[in-house]
Amino acid sequence: MPSCFPSRGDQKLIQIIDAALADTTRRSGDWLACRPGCTQCCIGAFAINQLDAARLRTGLLKLHSQAPDRAAAIRQRASDAVSRLSATFPGDAITGILDESEDSARQFEDFANHEPCPVLDPQTGLCELYDSRPMTCRVFGPPVCSEDGLGVCELCFNGATDDQIAACEMIPDPDQVEERLLAKVERTTGVHGNTTVAFCLAS
Repeated sequence: MPSCFPSRGDQKLIQIIDAALADTTRRSGDWLACRPGCTQCCIGAFAINQLDAARLRTGLLKLHSQAPDRAAAIRQRASDAVSRLSATFPGDAITGILDESEDSARQFEDFANHEPCPVLDPQTGLCELYDSRPMTCRVFGPPVCSEDGLGVCELCFNGATDDQIAACEMIPDPDQVEERLLAKVERTTGVHGNTTVAFCLAS
């Protein structure tokens, strides 16, 4: 992992996100169905930024020093996924960087929707790099505002009213710490654009 990775800043960001999640979890109560072993959000490719990618690679290196067999299994699953997906990857399959055009964005909506995350342990249903997981994973489940309104996991808030959902809204990063850290990573490494977990960890 390049020495430019802003570990202190990223640790601060994670603390902010974790605090926001703890608060919304308290407010959500039984509406929030997320539990260890639930893999609903671990199936289907999703975009991650270069800060997420740096964190994942660092986590994989740490795991390799502690449990090399588990780390090797993740790399193998990632490589296998890349082999399956490269032909239809809506971007540069060599670098793993997603194309930013509207056409490519539409293609990505139907890309690898049934592909399990390579970090998901198929035996236990647990994330092998949980402490290093991308921000998308950290905020998935609770109500989070997006362009389409408040989005929630389809397994959560069943039967809740719009007002009940809104009362549990999670505001993950109000001071935009992630944006500043991402800019630093991209500026220092010269790598810009989003990728996916498989393409990140297979490289």
